Amino acid sequence: MHVINSDNFLEWFMSVSFKSLALNAMLLSLCLGNAAKAQNAEATMAVDGIVAIVDEDVILGSELERAVNNVKTQYAKQTSQLPPDAILEKQVLERLILQRLQVNRAKEIGIRVSDAELNQTVQSIAGSNKMTVEQFQQRLSQEGLLYEDYLDSLRDELLQQRLRQSYVQSRVQVSENEVDQLVASKQASGPEVLLANILVAMPESPTPDQIATAKRKIDGVRELISKGEMTFKAAAIRYSDAQNALDGGVIGWRTLDSIPPQFTTLIAGMKAGDVSEPVRGPAGYQLIQVAEVRDAQNNVVDEYRAQAILIDPTVVGGNEVARQRAEEIHGRIAKGEDMAKLAKEFSSKDLNADTGGVLDWFTQNQWGAQVGNQIVLLKDGEVSPVINSEAGYLIIKRLGKRSQDANADNKRRQARETIGQRKAEEEYERFLRQLRSEAFVESRLAQS
Repeated sequence: MHVINSDNFLEWFMSVSFKSLALNAMLLSLCLGNAAKAQNAEATMAVDGIVAIVDEDVILGSELERAVNNVKTQYAKQTSQLPPDAILEKQVLERLILQRLQVNRAKEIGIRVSDAELNQTVQSIAGSNKMTVEQFQQRLSQEGLLYEDYLDSLRDELLQQRLRQSYVQSRVQVSENEVDQLVASKQASGPEVLLANILVAMPESPTPDQIATAKRKIDGVRELISKGEMTFKAAAIRYSDAQNALDGGVIGWRTLDSIPPQFTTLIAGMKAGDVSEPVRGPAGYQLIQVAEVRDAQNNVVDEYRAQAILIDPTVVGGNEVARQRAEEIHGRIAKGEDMAKLAKEFSSKDLNADTGGVLDWFTQNQWGAQVGNQIVLLKDGEVSPVINSEAGYLIIKRLGKRSQDANADNKRRQARETIGQRKAEEEYERFLRQLRSEAFVESRLAQS
């Protein structure tokens, strides 16, 4: 048994890759729509009752029922992998609690998503799925989902995304020395691994009996997996206490250089399909699986060329003025006006206004996640909706895309992004644990 006494262990291993907002939203709509159809077939609780109190907020049985049916829809062809309903409800409720805490915190600190921003995001999502907004609404209706419910879910997801960006922005810094070390590391050209984990949680200061009980449980779970009686994914769904349990414990693809150094030896010594011995961390015992191994994908990077107009609220007289001006300019571009001329007239001087707003080749997230999420969805020549970014309101037109060999500059940029992503995940997971521990939460589910 490996014993690793590091506060970063659980925080890193429980971190889950953040998928693109558009993909999440589309999958959410389809899954929730199918779940809505399933509601009439199976009711697991009183839909109008309160199932949890979260600070001064509540989670209703109807919300939990929709979320549970969503999970069941995802695993409709693998129902044997799901735990009993009572355990599944408990797992889903914990996820809803954490989501509610994030949304409420975002609102408390002044993060907002306007109706205009929401509509623009829907337009982008519909466009990426080759639909008009009207067709997208019809698709939601066919799947049994109210458009208003979809908008509420999308707004909450945007709030959580912006809370994360706001929280980590001032806390994550990457030094040139860290970049130098990573670029020079032999692991930089090593393979990538798809990781998953199972957590058997323990209290912060567990008693000897609690430690022994957790150890017996994790040993039992590992034995089920090693005997082939249960897949790792099924065991994670049924037994894990981690936030990613309902995702089958999947953490995502990681290069060895993106794993905290103290864990690389453990991971590097495992082959595809291997499951570790129980590893004890500050929050409990874990099993770690290397699900797949592949050659590193970082020899080639995608770069984009674009044209942008930035309306800075601090220059034009406030947020609402900036938003309205950006919307007006967007409309003028849609009618055929020259974007370069508009950029020279209206765009912030900090964003190449003098050159017509042209941004020469850059990697996806070089100008921030908001730009990165949009640029990958656009085709060459397409113009984004108005984007509410940290710097102001942006309009982006994609001019081109190319794949480049990872030369010295690109390797340093990739290294900086890798380190930044790892630190961001660690910081935000730490924040979520603190947010959950400080909240008043009362579950009214029947104890099983």
